[in-house]
Amino acid sequence: MTFPVPRMSPSEAEAWTGLIRVCMLLPAELDSQLQRDSSMTHFEFAVLTFVRWAPESRASMTAIAEATNSTLSRLSHVCTRLQKRGLVEKSASASDARVTEVTLTSAGRRELVRATPGHIETVRRLVIDVLSDDDLAALARITRILGERLDPSCRGDGEIPGQ
Repeated sequence: MTFPVPRMSPSEAEAWTGLIRVCMLLPAELDSQLQRDSSMTHFEFAVLTFVRWAPESRASMTAIAEATNSTLSRLSHVCTRLQKRGLVEKSASASDARVTEVTLTSAGRRELVRATPGHIETVRRLVIDVLSDDDLAALARITRILGERLDPSCRGDGEIPGQ
């Protein structure tokens, strides 16, 4: 007995493999630039950016994990490394001691400000500048649709401010 194997049309396969290729290549390029220029990973940059734009530059570990699509375990390790470098402080919430909050330090703000121009230049070089205005609008629409499908509860709404 044979079983039918699902297939994609050529246009579906081209779109899918293109998306996968970009999803695999882009994070490595962003990490490479940030590590070379600022000694931080793209994930660390995203964490610092989220905390920077939170009220009083402070956010709970849960909120950061949701916004960055991270596990609390991974985030805890990263925040411990950032704390050892003096970029953030971790502390118990004043309103609930069971909640750990992360606060951006002055040194963390300086490092983030220093890292941002190179990061934006890389994003522009790799993505923004090679697309027309219509392409950018289509990309925004497509990523919004896919983001809603992947995260229907809109946990972190997919936005890291300042990115």
